[in-house]
Amino acid sequence: MAQDGPAELVLLAAVARRHYLHHRSKVEIADELGISRFKVARLLESARDRGLVRIEIVRQGSLDVDASARLQERFGLAHAVVVDTADADPGAVRQQLGKAAADLLSEVLVEDDVLGLPWSRNVHAMVGALTSLPRVEVVQLTGAIALPDFDSSAVDIVRRAARLGGGKARVFYAPFVLDTKASADALRRQPAVAEGLARASAVTKAVVGIGHWSAGGSTIHDLLDAAEQLDLASRGVVGELAGIFFDADGKPLRPKVAARLITIDAEALSGIPEVIAVASGRAKGAAVRAALEGRLVQGLVVDHELADSLLAD
Repeated sequence: MAQDGPAELVLLAAVARRHYLHHRSKVEIADELGISRFKVARLLESARDRGLVRIEIVRQGSLDVDASARLQERFGLAHAVVVDTADADPGAVRQQLGKAAADLLSEVLVEDDVLGLPWSRNVHAMVGALTSLPRVEVVQLTGAIALPDFDSSAVDIVRRAARLGGGKARVFYAPFVLDTKASADALRRQPAVAEGLARASAVTKAVVGIGHWSAGGSTIHDLLDAAEQLDLASRGVVGELAGIFFDADGKPLRPKVAARLITIDAEALSGIPEVIAVASGRAKGAAVRAALEGRLVQGLVVDHELADSLLAD
């Protein structure tokens, strides 16, 4: 292919400058240069193909807007936020993602919404980073887990979020995981717990964490004994969110151990119009991808490592 001469190259540049820098329409450029608008369109395409024009979407602080837009488009998400975390420390990453999730929630939540929150380290970080919310009701979606490195429960998370907006907090006192099904059944029959879990049907937006089924990858996994961990893995469990187990296709599963959990069920989760998941790390790629494939979540706040894994497939 013959190389273009200077006149052709200058014409390409002239058309590109008018369109991209001076915001002229193709019709206006055609009139100014005495050529057809179809030729203008071909010249603009040629300018991009030859690298004469480069269109770049620039990061805004720690927010990678280009990766966020690609992730949103790839999986048909309502919202996607990719954070370029500056620190490899898990606690620092959790705080950065929590801040990004707090900013997103403050932006998209409106007064007609009902916010649902389960117990989760990432949800705890998000609520800790919130500075304001509209006046919304906040609903507890799971029981609480006591961990030595966390001094707040699901009740604390819900109450703090509700106080920020002056809305009502719907809480109940119950552990997330009980020793026996009988104990869990008895607790679910208590009016406060039954009414609290039933209120999930009113939730319009929820924020959750996603655990992948491995040691250290899921709080629920680490609370079970080795036999139960292996049993769930053999049944195809790859992850869980809010205590709802799912397989590699994102299909909710109900293994025997699920009867010991105080949480909403898969049907209640599917009734929430937008569930935003906060997760980080390449290791969670399979679990997050499965949750996306199964439409268990409709929004994501993730770090760049996890986003790269999801976009690479």
